[in-house]
Amino acid sequence: MSLLEIVLIAVGLAMDAFAVSITLGLSVKKPKLREILLPGVYFGFFQSLMPGIGYFAAFFFVNTLEELDHWIAFALLGCIGGKMIKDSFSKEEGTEEPDNNAFGFVKMLVLAVATSIDALAVGTTFAFFKVNIYTAIAITGPVTFFIAIGGVIIGHIFGTRFKATAEFTGGTVLIIIGIKTVIEHLFF
Repeated sequence: MSLLEIVLIAVGLAMDAFAVSITLGLSVKKPKLREILLPGVYFGFFQSLMPGIGYFAAFFFVNTLEELDHWIAFALLGCIGGKMIKDSFSKEEGTEEPDNNAFGFVKMLVLAVATSIDALAVGTTFAFFKVNIYTAIAITGPVTFFIAIGGVIIGHIFGTRFKATAEFTGGTVLIIIGIKTVIEHLFF
């Protein structure tokens, strides 16, 4: 597998993190540097960690991983997306307080794991294609880091104008990503 192919896979894997980062950008009125960088750190770390785990686990647990990973991602993304949709109906435009817990440890950890489950599966395929896993990890983490930062910024720009609609859309996107994950694993 060429370097370009690994970069393209990294970009593809980062798209879930990008979508979630946009929803995080929606949750703050004016993001601080920490709130801009934090999703990149979490998502970049887990997007680089999971292919490594998948790569080495491929030799031992490939069947179990393939049977459960999509259901775990679906449940996590569905719960968070559902809460965002519920919150979008309970707030009036211009009167809501910023979500101070949007960047909390537990929420960020859950989002990072949920969006990186597909990277775990990709790691198992890297083992079968004999990809240099250390190169893949070194590329995937930074690519996801920068894409997630861009997502927070984009989410903030659009979210300040359309907060309730954007939060509803963001929650819907999370649920769709979860459904897409299940469909891909069940039918493709």
